[in-house]
Amino acid sequence: MSLVTDEWAYALCGDMAVTESFTFGSATVVMGDVGTLIIVEAGDALDRSCVWNADEVRLLGPAPTPVRKRLVEEPWERGADDTKLPIHLTVRNAEGLVYLCTGSVTRAGTELRPGSDEHVLTDCVLRLASPLRKPDLDRVRPPVPPAVLPNLEWLGQVNGDRAGALEKFITGWHPITSETAEPPSVLAAAQDLPTGLTQLYLLAQHRPRCLGVQNRILPMAKQQTDPKGEMLVFGEENQGGFFWSLLWTLDGPEADPTVWFREYDEPPIAEQEPLSGFLIQFSLFEASMGAEYVALCDEVTEEQLDRLTEGLLPVPLRPFCAAFPTRFYVAPGLVLHASDERGDVGFSVWAGATHRTALAPLGDTPLKWIRYDG
Repeated sequence: MSLVTDEWAYALCGDMAVTESFTFGSATVVMGDVGTLIIVEAGDALDRSCVWNADEVRLLGPAPTPVRKRLVEEPWERGADDTKLPIHLTVRNAEGLVYLCTGSVTRAGTELRPGSDEHVLTDCVLRLASPLRKPDLDRVRPPVPPAVLPNLEWLGQVNGDRAGALEKFITGWHPITSETAEPPSVLAAAQDLPTGLTQLYLLAQHRPRCLGVQNRILPMAKQQTDPKGEMLVFGEENQGGFFWSLLWTLDGPEADPTVWFREYDEPPIAEQEPLSGFLIQFSLFEASMGAEYVALCDEVTEEQLDRLTEGLLPVPLRPFCAAFPTRFYVAPGLVLHASDERGDVGFSVWAGATHRTALAPLGDTPLKWIRYDG
């Protein structure tokens, strides 16, 4: 990385007489006939454009239509990679303007502006052509002080008071929101469900994300029996590939029933933990999958996994999910799950955290990270 002048950076876009410049939030995008320049402010925040990790710069909009067209539409219109205009990424810090390298759009979101037919760019992820070294990353995304992290008080109750463990984990991990998952009139019907599901629906009243962001516990209105009328389907995979159900009886709900996993039309398989343990595992899995700060990699060997988790605590439950048996490890503000869905090629590992600093210990393990937000 090098310190550059604004004039030098703007010249990367071509003739200044025909460039366009747009500033939105903490980002400036300059567009010319030979290139695009993006300037973000140094720092680290969820609510503004910044360098997110060693591989990514994130833009947060709304960005105007010309920016959306340049970043999202034009690369496809131009065709082959060698005809795309380069995108130059820079960061403004206390030293001045720091040039990172070129980048490419890997993900973008758009939405229709209210009251018009204009689509605006809401967010955009740009991948750096060359990952930043740790000293360079610290230069443009200065380290932040440790945050107050959710504690592990719930962990000691996992094999005692499981309802208490579930409540303490969910209320510690998920902030209260004003959103309501189910109206009170619908919740009244939850009393006919097993205690664990009733508790989860009540917790979801002001913490709706606890019902899932990858897979989900179905809203009560969408619960249904299976085609044979034998099972009550209460949860599903995000693309409908598999679902979870309970044995349907007319004698009232069992206190802590077996959870049945079923993939497509295959015979159902019993989860290793009953509903009380399953709901803790489901909550841990969804918390990590929905976290803002993530570390993930695959093809992790047993030896590497042992090293990666040596500073974490294992959750004392049998493996979760019949399709890809999954183990959980935790630390304050951190949930890591390891799945052996890949068979002989090793474990798939995903860690989610409530704050970037909670991921820091994982970075000491030499792995080829697909993404590492620490």
